[in-house]
Amino acid sequence: MLKKLLKFLTILLVLLIVALLFIRWKIDHDPAAVTPLPMSTEGVDLTPSIDADFTPQTLPPTGEPQNPFMAETDQSVMHSGGWESDTHPAAAVMSKDVKIISRRVGGSAARQCATFTFTSQGYPLALCGGFTSFQLQLFDPDTLERLAKFDLPMRPSGIEAMVKKDPEIIFSDTSSAYVYLDDEDRIIIGDSKQRIRRIGPIKDGSKWTFKVFDSWDMTPHLPRDCFTLANQNPEGECDALTTVMPDYAGLLWWVTRNGRIGSLDPDSGKVVATDFGGEEVQNSFAIDESGAYVVTDHAMYRLELVDGLPTQRWRIAYDRGTGRKVGSINQGSGTSPSIFGGGKYVTWTDNADDRIALIVAHTKDLPEGRNRQICRVPVFASGGSATDNSMIAYDRSIILENNHGYTNAIQHKDYNSVTGGVVRVDVREDESGCDVIWESDLKVPSVVPKLSLGNGIAYFYSFDLLENGDRLWALVGLDFETGKEVVRIPTGTGVAYNNNWASIAIAPNGDTYVGTREGLLKVSDHD
Repeated sequence: MLKKLLKFLTILLVLLIVALLFIRWKIDHDPAAVTPLPMSTEGVDLTPSIDADFTPQTLPPTGEPQNPFMAETDQSVMHSGGWESDTHPAAAVMSKDVKIISRRVGGSAARQCATFTFTSQGYPLALCGGFTSFQLQLFDPDTLERLAKFDLPMRPSGIEAMVKKDPEIIFSDTSSAYVYLDDEDRIIIGDSKQRIRRIGPIKDGSKWTFKVFDSWDMTPHLPRDCFTLANQNPEGECDALTTVMPDYAGLLWWVTRNGRIGSLDPDSGKVVATDFGGEEVQNSFAIDESGAYVVTDHAMYRLELVDGLPTQRWRIAYDRGTGRKVGSINQGSGTSPSIFGGGKYVTWTDNADDRIALIVAHTKDLPEGRNRQICRVPVFASGGSATDNSMIAYDRSIILENNHGYTNAIQHKDYNSVTGGVVRVDVREDESGCDVIWESDLKVPSVVPKLSLGNGIAYFYSFDLLENGDRLWALVGLDFETGKEVVRIPTGTGVAYNNNWASIAIAPNGDTYVGTREGLLKVSDHD
């Protein structure tokens, strides 16, 4: 009798495992061929509008030196290089004769391609997130056919979100979302199993695959009492790698969500670690030739390595407000720091209650008689001010969007609650302060914007409300000089076209990519 029971239980267990594997396959199965994103409202006018009076201008380079351990600056990370300036040298789309290709990514549960890099051969290599896991996907730049994919392990927040049926848990977790492409076309990422990994696409004949080149186990340095199906009430701490970036000597700097920071020597495997005393890090960080800039939920830090140890050179505390706002991930700055002004300045925002402020500081040597902080400029409307996307930082200018009132593509219902607004702030030539140059009322719920140095246009992702309550999404360009809308390219309707906190990316040839809730799209000037 006992043997029969054990046999029955074994068969039941096998069937359960097979069922779970089938469900996982259905969720993740992603055909290589392109399936366009679905439109929720058909028959809408998708005609682009271009300001005929606008004259494109070519803007000079930012002055950021090429990090020898990263891909070309604007092709290497979500925020366009170690300075995190969100600028691209190519001229992005700006004509009425455009071609839009969209593709759905994922199986029964769609994936959102939020981060784009571009290989030395021009292939888009994207990080696409889903409920079950993140994936690296390599696409054909002409057709968006998927050439190869690589599964990364499921994040604890994904497991917890499914068990508790609360997608907000995922959208408040930025771990593993930041990657960089190195000088040999390999992605470096901190995955959810607390490993720093180097993974790259390789081609054998006509077939592309991904290869794991290196993996460094960081569990000796990070606590791992994480939420799992077998551990749904963890009592200890679970920390997650947020960002990994290389310095100009090839050492890997890393930070975690719970404020640990350190370096990894990829040659020897040596790890040196410290922490910010409990302060949280939910954003990427900027790096230059001599150190890094990290924003926690309390302060901005300038750090340099001393025998491999990230060591504080200066710290500026900021107003973190009294709580988290709608449109923010946590109670702190929503921006990654951005270096600009030829490397002289760094900028970030605070989380002040009534109006957030944009802050600018000197990076290194202080001019005689000057304070480290150059200015603090309150922005956007009283009671309607929040951002969780980094600014565009170029020359002496910062362009920032307002995400106040937006949650995420799954939970958000009333799009009239999106406050909107874009502002440009300039550092004065004498560095005595900063001034607001222009303001726009453009509604930008959640995109990582980009400035095209090739035509002088700052690109955002916005929407119009249709009469039936649906949203018509569009790629929108504002004149860098005036803030005037000069380009509007409608892309599609409904949740599949919702940007949902993903980024815009401008490829070296000017093709403009947008990550969406159910995949990605590419907008290019028609051949």
